[in-house]
Amino acid sequence: MAVIRPFKGLRPDPRVAHLVASVPYDVVNREEAAELAKDNPISFLRVTRSEVEFDKKTDVYSDEVYQKANSNMQRLIQEAPLVTDDEASFYIYRLIWKDVIQVGIAATFSVDDYNNDIIMKHEKTRRAKEDDRTNHIVTTNVQTGAVFLTYKGITDVNDLVEKTIQNNDPVYDFTTPDEVTHTIWVMPKEANDIITFEIEKADHLYIADGHHRAASASRAQKVKLEENATHTGEEEYNYFMAVLFPAEQLKILPYNRAVFELNNLTNKDFIEKVKANFTIEDSETSSPTEKGKIGMYLNKKWHMLTPNENVIPGEAVGDKLDVSLLQNFLLEPVLGISDPRTDNNIDFIGGIRGTEELEKRVNSNAAKVAFTLYPVSVDDLINISNAGETMPPKSTWFEPKLRDGLVVHTI
Repeated sequence: MAVIRPFKGLRPDPRVAHLVASVPYDVVNREEAAELAKDNPISFLRVTRSEVEFDKKTDVYSDEVYQKANSNMQRLIQEAPLVTDDEASFYIYRLIWKDVIQVGIAATFSVDDYNNDIIMKHEKTRRAKEDDRTNHIVTTNVQTGAVFLTYKGITDVNDLVEKTIQNNDPVYDFTTPDEVTHTIWVMPKEANDIITFEIEKADHLYIADGHHRAASASRAQKVKLEENATHTGEEEYNYFMAVLFPAEQLKILPYNRAVFELNNLTNKDFIEKVKANFTIEDSETSSPTEKGKIGMYLNKKWHMLTPNENVIPGEAVGDKLDVSLLQNFLLEPVLGISDPRTDNNIDFIGGIRGTEELEKRVNSNAAKVAFTLYPVSVDDLINISNAGETMPPKSTWFEPKLRDGLVVHTI
């Protein structure tokens, strides 16, 4: 049984919501964040990436950066302004991008459900990133960005969401420079009991994106619990903010790979080693059009790889994914990349950036080879989560993405 709760959202004045709203903290680097926040004193990046206020010599994980996040949060509350709703509510968050329409419910969810695998994971987290967001939550006392959850849609919930959209004006409705339209409604309070009852029927919810945010909320709960001698379990730090989308609405893009060096191999030797496990054909297309194919860009040419009879996947559900076949039968044995989470010889490029970015890197000699993958399906994600397995890192790229700062959960 999954727990979902309405909450009193801390939200920007509608007149400035488009200025406050920012890209998620983890989709831009320090320089990109600074450029986006430049000339915008109320950009929420000044909270989520407060290192933009310091010179490049300042450690992004230093105490002064987290303290700056807290002071900027308080400043935005006063200057934007940000206002806390009087009543606990659910919020509808609709994203429209090209031909994709996703409509989810912003709410808070139980940290205990996360800890006890009612909320399922499919990705391992990195300690350093957990440390960062845990420190951020504990210092600011807010959860600044939403976890992206999914579930198998419930008709009564979908109907109630649609009724709210049809009968109520949105509180925010704007289009960002990346051509995504973000629209938010506050659901009427009579919806609270219905939503809570219906979602409780779900055996599991699934993290689609935001594993580090969820893990950090869990760690922040432990910190807050230890500091609170009168802990009851009802405090806001026992819940984390997320937006819950029906699985049938989601669009997953591939997460492609670029490799900087060929493990001391010449291009010719590299090709011969790849042939041990894959057939290689010249290709006029850069991306696979079906599962079981992997694109490879080398020597300014695209090739398509197909696993041969030597590729025998393991018994695990995730072993059969194309991303696993690439990792287990090429990246590790040929290029020596045993742990792509920590190996500096590999980089990951989300599908939103297109294959042009891969070509650019190889053509400029910044990388030696690049690989494109067919996107993982939502069913793959759910099946792997249900099996208690994890996907290889950077297997899924969800688009469009939520904006930070439109609804904030204070703890």
